[in-house]
Amino acid sequence: MTTAITPFRIAIPQRALDDLAQRQALTRWPEPEVVGDWSQGVPAAWLERVFDYWRDDYDWRAREAALNRFDHFTTSIDGLDVHFIHQRSPHGGARPLLITHGWPGSIVEFHKVIEPLVDPVAHGGEAADAFHVVCPSLPGYGFSGKPATPGWGVERIARAWAALMARLGYANYLAQGGDWGSAVTQVLGWQDAAHCAGIHVTLAMSTRPAIEGEPTPQEQRALDGLAYYRQWDAGYSKQQATRPQTIGYALTDSPLGQAAWILEKFWAWTDCDGDPLNVLSMDELLDNLMLYWLTASAASSARLYWQSFGRVERKPIEVPTGVAVYPKEIVPPVRSWMEAGDYRNIVHWAEMPRGGHFAAFEQPAAYVDDVRAWARKLR
Repeated sequence: MTTAITPFRIAIPQRALDDLAQRQALTRWPEPEVVGDWSQGVPAAWLERVFDYWRDDYDWRAREAALNRFDHFTTSIDGLDVHFIHQRSPHGGARPLLITHGWPGSIVEFHKVIEPLVDPVAHGGEAADAFHVVCPSLPGYGFSGKPATPGWGVERIARAWAALMARLGYANYLAQGGDWGSAVTQVLGWQDAAHCAGIHVTLAMSTRPAIEGEPTPQEQRALDGLAYYRQWDAGYSKQQATRPQTIGYALTDSPLGQAAWILEKFWAWTDCDGDPLNVLSMDELLDNLMLYWLTASAASSARLYWQSFGRVERKPIEVPTGVAVYPKEIVPPVRSWMEAGDYRNIVHWAEMPRGGHFAAFEQPAAYVDDVRAWARKLR
């Protein structure tokens, strides 16, 4: 097995863009919803606006060039090609920081925070806060390989990430993540504690409510989020956790279907006052969508739910842990619940004023400040 690290550049063949354009031109639309809001799903008028821009004005080549400003690589780990950004800091003493996305996100989520993390001096910060940033694409996502056999769950991904950091020469590193990235980061906290010096999460994966008496306001906020998610928002996860192949056919074949499936979650999970375009640009939403469409990764990304949903192994996490609570997170973390579960060493807790599930994407300045504040406590 090779341990080579190979430079990578995003270069989508023109035939893939031509195929997309043809499919967009032949799109068949359903009738509009019969309500005046998002309660039946993505409103037709809103999606038509995004779709028209995607078809007529969106410039993938310009967006591709913007993503290529980062240093991309691939390497084979455990028989699978892993794509990652590895952006080294110009500052001496910079610490390695592994950041991991989830679904329906991608490396695009981090495009506004990588440069401030790597070169804080150029962005109003101090050299002591610099990081060497490693940002991989999850297996089955983006430009990483698609597992051809079962077994690529969260624990195996964490082992692969530990191997990646060792291969890059980082014997000691920090890790941060959201969504599935929080789950991977959590596992790294106990699985690779000899090298992972601290973790930071924005979603407390696997935490269970632990309530004594009347719920506190923080507990009630989390309980309300959990109840809403279970009743109105979890259909996608049940489908992807049970029949990822079935939904993959439709989403891989239809640009409109893939767009609706993903963009609905940016309405539901961002702190956007009812419209994700209030916090993210049309180009940003489409950049993330394109990483699913151009790599035909609807089914392969969904399989992570089949592999891991409700099955992530839980062990005590002793490494210093940071938590950022964004108010519109699906289920905002509750400190007492985390400490009653697996998190034994929370050293940093931040209640953020705004933001939702996609912290680095929605609130990049707040995300960077919080990651720096957490990391300072681990010096």
